[in-house]
Amino acid sequence: MEASISFLGSTKPNLSFLVPSSNVLHRRDFPLPALNLKKGLVLPRISHRNHLIRAQCSDGLRPEEDDGFVLEDIPHLTKFLPDLPSYPNPLKESQAYAIVKRTFVSSEDVVAQNIVVQKGSKRGVHFRRAGPRERVYFRSDEVKACIVTCGGLCPGINTVIREIVCGLYNMYGVDNILGIQGGYRGFYSKNTMTLTPKVVNDIHKRGGTFLQTSRGGHDTAKIVDNIQDRGINQVYIIGGDGTQKGAEKIYQEVERRGLQVAVSGIPKTIDNDIAVIDKSFGFDTAVEEAQRAINAAHVEVESVENGVGIVKLMGRYSGFIAMIATLANRDVDCCLIPESPFFLEGKGGLFEFIEQRLKENSHMVIVIAEGAGQDYVAQSMRASETKDASGNRLLLDVGLWLTQQIKDHFTNVRKMTINMKYIDPTYMIRAIPSNASDNVYCTLLAQNAVHGAMAGYSGFTVGPVNSRHAYIPISRVTEVTNTVKLTDRMWARLLASTNQPSFLTGEGALQNVIDLETQEKIDNLRISSI
Repeated sequence: MEASISFLGSTKPNLSFLVPSSNVLHRRDFPLPALNLKKGLVLPRISHRNHLIRAQCSDGLRPEEDDGFVLEDIPHLTKFLPDLPSYPNPLKESQAYAIVKRTFVSSEDVVAQNIVVQKGSKRGVHFRRAGPRERVYFRSDEVKACIVTCGGLCPGINTVIREIVCGLYNMYGVDNILGIQGGYRGFYSKNTMTLTPKVVNDIHKRGGTFLQTSRGGHDTAKIVDNIQDRGINQVYIIGGDGTQKGAEKIYQEVERRGLQVAVSGIPKTIDNDIAVIDKSFGFDTAVEEAQRAINAAHVEVESVENGVGIVKLMGRYSGFIAMIATLANRDVDCCLIPESPFFLEGKGGLFEFIEQRLKENSHMVIVIAEGAGQDYVAQSMRASETKDASGNRLLLDVGLWLTQQIKDHFTNVRKMTINMKYIDPTYMIRAIPSNASDNVYCTLLAQNAVHGAMAGYSGFTVGPVNSRHAYIPISRVTEVTNTVKLTDRMWARLLASTNQPSFLTGEGALQNVIDLETQEKIDNLRISSI
């Protein structure tokens, strides 16, 4: 790639690149920040390490008026197949897209990770905007795609499968699509099935996954061997944190072997704990379904004297479902999540709050996430830590434990008669079909994954960032877990809604909040120093 500096006007420099496309060099101009010419002109250097792109001075210092723009780029097949030919996008001939004023997304379109800025602040991290490109790197009749689903269930998986199939077929004319059955293991131990729009026509009306799923079983070499043997050149992987890490390894092995195979990830987790993206698909459905369980608990406890209802919701490490379901319902008196340690006895503890609410209202409803208080429960039950096939810690039933603790305390210590009601709808919530909102969201995810793969991008995942869909490096969505920040306004809104104690006086609770603040400062420093 050849670069040169030119000037547009008297003081505004322009950086020009000769970029290869279909073996032809095209000149691309990139405006640079204005430089003080009295101090001398310095040729910027573009860094591609870890796919981060930022203009810098040759001495390592930023230009005097550097705006702090960072692009976290995603891999492209031409990175290791430079002579790969490109073709006009078939959408040019699409009757549906003929009405669109701007059919294709420009290569210069990006999405900002942070949209709330202050005057004079750096522009910060950006991602490539998702959508169809004018040129594609696969001929439609040569595409052989496959779809695999891994990990736990989530509302909307079948919608994503359906829309990937229909997107490939209807938008790009691809009719060779395989479904890998049984998760990653299915690549080398299960049969495949042929997927057509007719086969997947109504699967979005069902819960679960049409292709079946499993945990673990990831063997990168065997999977890529199978991809090669079957002649697959597009791989769509639907799954959570561990699944996406596996997808990145598959891409790295594909690159090492020099294969023209696009690997596209669609992030899935009912807990909404995927970093960077606004929210994960199925989350809205889960919150909506959780309302039924909370309403049932409220009816039960309101109908008896001293009724205490406990509803356990999903949330291994992140309490988003419990928090948002509580805010949406308004009948919940206390919400307990993994991010916020709680304690039972003493002033400011849960027992004191329960007694206070029973005196005021004669009933109360507690929503607890499955991952809340696990260390507390483990110490009480003297349980050892075990993990599932995906490496996730197997959780103890905090709902049953808390139910027994409350019952024992008020019966034996406070000598009060209480009526306990325990509802555990966790698997009911994740096994239902997605609602209308999630169906639309899943459609956008699937279609943008298809657009990205056809455009030659690989090793990426797709999702909304500030309500605009973007292509994100897989490593960015797997490096940290998205959790509820106890120092943010949303948690403050919940505390104001329920009037529950913050449990900050308990042992280790205040330290947890301090650690969160410290980690947030570290993350901000890391981003600003890129």
